[in-house]
Amino acid sequence: MMMSPVDIEAFQRDGAVCLRGVLTPDEVADLAASIDANLASPSPRAIVASRPDDPGFFIEDFCNWSAELPFSAGYRRIARGSSLPAAAAALMGASQVRLYHDHMLTKEPGTRQRTPWHQDQPYYNVDGFQNVSFWIPVDPVRRESTLEFVAGSHRGPWLMPRAFMSNEARWYPEGSLAELPDIEAQRERLQILGWALEPGDAVAFHMLSLHAASGVSAGARRRVFSLRYLGDDARHAPRRWKTSPEFPGLADRLPAGAPMDDPLFPVVWPRVIEDA
Repeated sequence: MMMSPVDIEAFQRDGAVCLRGVLTPDEVADLAASIDANLASPSPRAIVASRPDDPGFFIEDFCNWSAELPFSAGYRRIARGSSLPAAAAALMGASQVRLYHDHMLTKEPGTRQRTPWHQDQPYYNVDGFQNVSFWIPVDPVRRESTLEFVAGSHRGPWLMPRAFMSNEARWYPEGSLAELPDIEAQRERLQILGWALEPGDAVAFHMLSLHAASGVSAGARRRVFSLRYLGDDARHAPRRWKTSPEFPGLADRLPAGAPMDDPLFPVVWPRVIEDA
């Protein structure tokens, strides 16, 4: 996939851009089969993100590309062998791209649970500005059910991360970061970005971009695979708390401020010989 200069400019300016046809039909079919196998056998890291009284069901799973699970090979093919690593390099302006982690998110038909406004990077163990996440649906996504972004919010500041359902500050101590403003009360004066999507499309966004998503209608299903990549300036930032996702033992191998040079985060661009 050839990256358009317009797409790169939009990503750098707005912190989010829609990329059409980033995966081939065969890759979409491969990814959909992998997600279905993941749903049938979630890993120990999976979490249910909807309430018991929700008429639908929202489940997430993390960090499975390197596992020895029935669906892991399909995730690896997309994470390492698709056009996404090259697209990540172009969007970030990076000479080297590392895979950070994968994230499966599925909202079954009728799920009411919203994904509230938040930034991703405060939940992570990474500092640096060169990063990109791809949000890749394998089902059609209506505009009202898609991921939304506040344009330009990736320029900061970092905002307090909170647990989505309990609103607890489980990461940074209370008062240590600015609180999230009421985005819904300001929609008319903010530039809110969002796109209806077809299978094969992807939304690329910065880990500091403020984003949110609604539930899905009774007649819709929303299976999504998300991939996170890191660029040249990414550095390890060990936290005193459990990050989301967690990387057990990493702090023993990788000191604070070190490049993310660890087998957990392989270089995927430029291509290495074993990927050929």
